[in-house]
Amino acid sequence: MTKLKHILVVMMVMIIITSCKDNDAYVKATYFTMDSNGELVRPVDYRTWIYVGTPLTPNDMNNGKAAFPEFHNVYIDPMSYKHYKKTGVWREGTILIKELVSVGGKSAASGSGYFMGDFIGLEATIKSKEHFPDEPGNWAYFSFTNPTEGTLAATGKPFKTAQCNSCHNTSAADDFVFTQHYPVLRAAKNVGEEVTPENTAKR
Repeated sequence: MTKLKHILVVMMVMIIITSCKDNDAYVKATYFTMDSNGELVRPVDYRTWIYVGTPLTPNDMNNGKAAFPEFHNVYIDPMSYKHYKKTGVWREGTILIKELVSVGGKSAASGSGYFMGDFIGLEATIKSKEHFPDEPGNWAYFSFTNPTEGTLAATGKPFKTAQCNSCHNTSAADDFVFTQHYPVLRAAKNVGEEVTPENTAKR
């Protein structure tokens, strides 16, 4: 084997090894824990994850009966965001956190609008074939909110399919995720693992 061929072979092997390690990292990276009762342990430090956006469907615009009248701060674990940029697909083990915040007021120095009040709840959704093989898309949904106590529960039971999954299945744009409402995710889809969408000039 010539020296050039030897170098090329070594380079190919290194590329394959690196690729395998990257894929292995996607598989092994875990940002949630299920306890022995099949409940999701409340995630912590999620504000250090990737911030996705904050939708709001206020009572004022829904005849006083909005299903979700609070702000929803949404975060996604860093590895799933990275994988989504690379492949455009939600990986096994994806977790999104939804932090609920009340509407605190409707006026500020900047004008009239809807402004954040207090933290009032926490919810999560995970994609796990291992834990939820029979759920549509292998997605399950959880809440840690104790409305009457003002604290968060340590664990959460998965909602029944009809409570959340059926709506996501019908209306979400991308594998049970409402990416149509989150420009951060739309910009990231399949853009490339090393690309940072927010640094581009496109607007």
